[in-house]
Amino acid sequence: MRNGAARRFKLIVFDWDGTLADSTTIIAQSIQAACRDIGEPAPDDIAARYVIGLGLADALRHIAPALFADRHHELAARYRHHYLAHDSSIPLFDGARELLSALGTAGYLLAVATGKSRIGLDRALIANELEGQFDATRCADEGFPKPHPAMLLHLMDRLAVTPSETLMVGDTTHDLELARNAGTSAIAVSYGAHAASGLAQLSPLATVHSMGELDAWLRAFA
Repeated sequence: MRNGAARRFKLIVFDWDGTLADSTTIIAQSIQAACRDIGEPAPDDIAARYVIGLGLADALRHIAPALFADRHHELAARYRHHYLAHDSSIPLFDGARELLSALGTAGYLLAVATGKSRIGLDRALIANELEGQFDATRCADEGFPKPHPAMLLHLMDRLAVTPSETLMVGDTTHDLELARNAGTSAIAVSYGAHAASGLAQLSPLATVHSMGELDAWLRAFA
């Protein structure tokens, strides 16, 4: 990692699902199964993956636009049923743990900004033995969800860093829009929920295609 004097960023903020955790297929399949359970048309893979990272209310409106609001709780309950059946077996991407450890050892501040609930993120951190790895975390049910800038603004305020000192790393356009709305830089990873072509339209500093490429970029440019 770069030494302190040469560093461009002080704080590196990671999305969770599809960026650190290899969960996008399970999330998309759980969304599709939940829709079928309540008699709604199941979205295709692209549509199901699109909502990953959004807050629950926004995700439900996207995947079941004709569903009356008083039935959203049914869809959410069926999604949780299917997702939780696999939650404990969701792995980190190969190399994610080592990258986080190296960044922390090098002195970077580390944070998570995620569409997960607080309960969901805490469960994932415990399952992966990462409880002490991050300096701060922010979840969708603790304020405005992505792409509203509130998540990043909260993290920057808590850790006393400026937008120019902050880098967002994410796999969706929601992550990149979050960074743009908060005035920070962003790196896109193409191995998660959204395709590289859509990510590129939001002009991240770079688009990387593997955890190894992300590691190399951060070592060279962060």
